[in-house]
Amino acid sequence: MFEAVEGLVAERSELETRLADPSVHADQRVARELNQRYAELTAIVTTYTEWQQLGDDVEAARELAHEDASFAQEADELDQRRAAAEDRLRQLLVPRDPADAKDAILEVKSGEGGEESALFAGDLLRMYQRYAERRGWRTEVLDATESDLGGYKSVTVAVKAKGTSEPGEAPYALLKFEGGVHRVQRVPVTESQGRVHTSAAGVLVMPEAEQVDVSIDENDLRIDVFRSSGPGGQSVNTTDSAVRITHLPTGIVVSCQNEKSQLQNKDQALRILRARLLAAAQEAADAEASEARRSQVRTVDRSERIRTYNFSENRISDHRTGYKAYNLDHVLDGDLGPVLDSCVETDLAARLEALES
Repeated sequence: MFEAVEGLVAERSELETRLADPSVHADQRVARELNQRYAELTAIVTTYTEWQQLGDDVEAARELAHEDASFAQEADELDQRRAAAEDRLRQLLVPRDPADAKDAILEVKSGEGGEESALFAGDLLRMYQRYAERRGWRTEVLDATESDLGGYKSVTVAVKAKGTSEPGEAPYALLKFEGGVHRVQRVPVTESQGRVHTSAAGVLVMPEAEQVDVSIDENDLRIDVFRSSGPGGQSVNTTDSAVRITHLPTGIVVSCQNEKSQLQNKDQALRILRARLLAAAQEAADAEASEARRSQVRTVDRSERIRTYNFSENRISDHRTGYKAYNLDHVLDGDLGPVLDSCVETDLAARLEALES
């Protein structure tokens, strides 16, 4: 596998030259793509260089151990560090989902359980917002429909990183594992007898699409305006500022009503529509791909119940990876890292197995 690194070293050198050319930065999209690729290659080349150097150091320590036994222990320690570097390098060389470098759009919808489900959808939204804050990401609520008790029937939020992310560290690369049905077990605020109820909320995660990623023909759109409903201020509820966009070729419908102006709501709706169209295109490509390719791109099933949040036991369980911890309060406060790490590790192991088989 490591034979391919030499070619990547040359590619990184070429990218370095291109990025030094001021004219490249005139096109922000091209500059962003080149910077992202450069970051990916830098991680690989740096780890490869470390692995090679440690190999030389191990060999030198083994030779010195013939004259001084104390070098034998140093050689063993260096050997362990080289094995760790080799493992990191192997992981970096596994083909990634092309969308992993993108920002993300999350849609959280209430499901079974009525008001309790809507309240849980609000808990999930706050969990993602706090997790994003811990990582230095920015969140922006694009559209929301609140429930009577302050939860959300539906809420869409964009999650954006600052600058260029390290490989596997961009919002979509991590948050894509959140897609699926999330189940909650707790005593609802509406329950007078103290009985535990089970309800669920659904999460859909999409890479945020740039305009260049998805081409939308205005003639393929039907745009309707209507009066907003729910909280939002006087102007929201008394003017036809809400926008509904129907993409006629696919039947995808997106509506936004959060902003006060019709133009702002249209822009937000188009962002969500582009993300949905990109996700649909990826699904179609995956369906046509080989079994090996599909396993590399989507090894974690997101269509079924993925996680349970048990409040009485303060327990969180991920049903795909077997992860279980009794710190649900911390997770809901944004400490989602260990849960996502288990998903990343499971996904990586499956992709490595597919690559080596």
